[in-house]
Amino acid sequence: MVKTVKKNMNLIIRYTILLLVGVVMLYPLLWLFGASFKSNNEIFTSINFIPKRLDFTSYVNGWETGTEYTFARYFMNTFLIIIPKVLGTIVSCVITAYGFARFKFFGKKALFAVLISTLLLPSVVIYIPQFLIFRYFGWLDTYLPLIVPSMLAFDTFFVFMLIQFIRGIPKELEEAAKIDGCNPIQTLWYVIVPVLKPAIISVALLQFMWSMNDFLGPLLYISSVEKYPVVLALRMAMDASAETKWNEMIAMSIVTILPSLVLFFAAQKHFVEGVTSGSVKG
Repeated sequence: MVKTVKKNMNLIIRYTILLLVGVVMLYPLLWLFGASFKSNNEIFTSINFIPKRLDFTSYVNGWETGTEYTFARYFMNTFLIIIPKVLGTIVSCVITAYGFARFKFFGKKALFAVLISTLLLPSVVIYIPQFLIFRYFGWLDTYLPLIVPSMLAFDTFFVFMLIQFIRGIPKELEEAAKIDGCNPIQTLWYVIVPVLKPAIISVALLQFMWSMNDFLGPLLYISSVEKYPVVLALRMAMDASAETKWNEMIAMSIVTILPSLVLFFAAQKHFVEGVTSGSVKG
């Protein structure tokens, strides 16, 4: 009886601490959501996340943006970048990872060492060379500099993650497919890809969220306002020549993060499975 009481007390203490930590971590998000219904004055005069009244004016005005384009245009531009980028990342990274994980070819170890070394290379180092190359190609003020590299397995983190996952797949599955007459491409499509589903979902979800939050890439290559993604549209709302309407900007920030939140919770099970499985396979 004493042990049961002590065990229950320990559980109560643990969950109380976890609840308090969760509230502390979630409070900024709750405040952000509440602030989207406040006026500018109320935002800077109250730390409470509950607004005095629900006013959707900030959402309406923020969506209209006060320019010739609504926020829907910037959302469309964002998905014109993200959809081909995610699809290109999945196809190119799966093929590259399969090649490294299952095939033997000349210079494989050297190329894999280069692949791993690029994980340690700060992305800011390659911005200038990339910019010069894309300017030579005439790709400036287009979405090509943001999309094409992902179609060539440029995101080496995803390649490495998929390699680790593929190495954990029993080779007997591929040998059985080979006996049945499958070539390497058929084996990849019919055998490896179905098993890779959790890892592929993880790659797609991470690439989606990172692309939604990417600010420097579009800032470097996109100069026309009608081609801006949502991140640049939000930055444009901070007009230095006029008073920043923080409530409208916060409201549009909430709208911007909704697609990532919906996708994450919809694919949470596969995402966690893909990340944890890929981290322990070797």
